[in-house]
Amino acid sequence: MKVILSIKPEFANKIFNGTKKFEFRRTLFKNKEVKVIIVYASAPISKVIGEFEIDRIFHEELELLWNQTSKFSGITEDYYMQYFDGKENGYAIEVKNPKKYKMNLCIKQNYGLNPPQSFAYLRESTLHNNV
Repeated sequence: MKVILSIKPEFANKIFNGTKKFEFRRTLFKNKEVKVIIVYASAPISKVIGEFEIDRIFHEELELLWNQTSKFSGITEDYYMQYFDGKENGYAIEVKNPKKYKMNLCIKQNYGLNPPQSFAYLRESTLHNNV
C-alpha cells in the first residue's frame, strides 16, 4: 500500500539528493501495510515529484529520536524542536530507495486527490490507472 505525504519542497529535494534520510511526523498513518511514500511537494511546487520506500519507522521520545536521526535529518535541531512543540514523542520514517520522477505529476489529474494536509491513502485502482 502507498500513501501520499505533503512535504515542503526544500525537504522533499533533500530526500531526493540524499541529504535527508528521515521524514519526521507528529502523527502517522495507522495502516501497517504502507510500504511506499509518494512525495507531494507543497507550495510553491504543488506537484507529486517522486517516491521512496519505507525502511523503518521510529517512534521515540523526542531527545532519543533526535539522537538517532540527527546526522541525516536534513533539518536543524531548532527546527526539529519547533516542529514537535507540545509533543513528547515523534515519528521518523527512514527513507529507502528514493526515486525522483522524470516529470512532476498533478495530484488532482493523476491521482484524483486534493493536496492532503498530512497524508492520504492511495487506492490500488488509482495507481494502476494514472501512474
